[in-house]
Amino acid sequence: MKRLSLALAIAAFAAGPALAFQCPADMSEIDAALETASLSEADLAKVKELRALGETEHEAGNHQAAVDALAEAKEILGL
Repeated sequence: MKRLSLALAIAAFAAGPALAFQCPADMSEIDAALETASLSEADLAKVKELRALGETEHEAGNHQAAVDALAEAKEILGL
């Protein structure tokens, strides 16, 4: 039982940094897609808002919130 608890703690601890590395890649992918995207004004504004939120959350260390915001932006872009 102790081994299982230790393994879960290590996995949870390791997940944070793994998400941190995903954020910059997602932001770059969104930036590249925005250069050629054909979106409505409302969708374009929403993507830019989510992209900015993702960057803010990433810089604050809230990587799950950043990943969630960036994933929503990518969904709107069809990525």
